[in-house]
Amino acid sequence: MSAKETTNVVLVGVGGQGILLSSAIIATAALDSGYDVKTNEIHGMAQRGGSVLTQIRYGEKVYSPLIPKGTASVLASLEKSEALRYIDYLAPDGLAVVSDQVIVPVTVSSGAATYPDLDEAGLRKIFPRLAYINAAEKAAELGNARAANGVLLGSLSTKLDLDDDAWQNAIKKCVKPAFIDLNLKAFYVGRELAQKA
Repeated sequence: MSAKETTNVVLVGVGGQGILLSSAIIATAALDSGYDVKTNEIHGMAQRGGSVLTQIRYGEKVYSPLIPKGTASVLASLEKSEALRYIDYLAPDGLAVVSDQVIVPVTVSSGAATYPDLDEAGLRKIFPRLAYINAAEKAAELGNARAANGVLLGSLSTKLDLDDDAWQNAIKKCVKPAFIDLNLKAFYVGRELAQKA
């Protein structure tokens, strides 16, 4: 990315997965790197497991927090079907970072809808550039499955032009002191996963 371009990042998941915290960390890392930053979030019934969408835009000068559809450099999803819900935001050459976690929505458990039957191979047909990761499992191995958002953040960080110090400082600024070490570990696990994807 040149200094004049704006980087667009879309983060999605369901309420309670830490999407808003991850968005704050990305925005803080970009600010600390000297970029102008705008963010936007939409969370319908988020506290009840509803869909959550956040948009982060950074660059030399950013005029709007809204990401035009088809322009996101990265679409990162902590829940498999949420990546499909927001696929239209991703640029044709953009990267999808998708966790394999499945959270069945009420519409599916009540029989009103069907959960998409897609494995990694199916997702690769939909997303030409895909980093498919097991964020929740890796976070659980660190002792807290709720750190899955940190694993996802680490994976997507490898595709953004923000340096390591900016990420570390942003995590320290945004995360409660008791959870900083856990989140830093999760972040670096995510970076390793992205290298293998």
